[in-house]
Amino acid sequence: MSEIDFHTVRSEVRMETVLDLLGFVASQRRGGQVRGPCPVHRSRHPGSRSFSAHLTSNIYQCFRCGSRGNQLDLWAAATRQPLYQAAIALYERLHRPLPRLPRHPAQPKKSATSS
Repeated sequence: MSEIDFHTVRSEVRMETVLDLLGFVASQRRGGQVRGPCPVHRSRHPGSRSFSAHLTSNIYQCFRCGSRGNQLDLWAAATRQPLYQAAIALYERLHRPLPRLPRHPAQPKKSATSS
């Protein structure tokens, strides 16, 4: 099995998509930035603004729990999965084929003795 192409995952899936899947409801929106309750530490106050996500640059930060990163990091943190498993789960949830790196054929081993 080939490895996940994380670069493609990050370019295909937008922050807004991840926030929608997590059921995030913004308490404030300014341009490409949303603020609200943190989906990572699961703050319950609907007026909370400790969590900030930039929809155009696909980054987030929670000023309360300290979680930060890109949209895939957010999905992994909020679903409490390692990054590899989180990518698989995210693509299953989106009903999309997971992008994989191309497999390279095994290189033949060179002989230790020279001819």
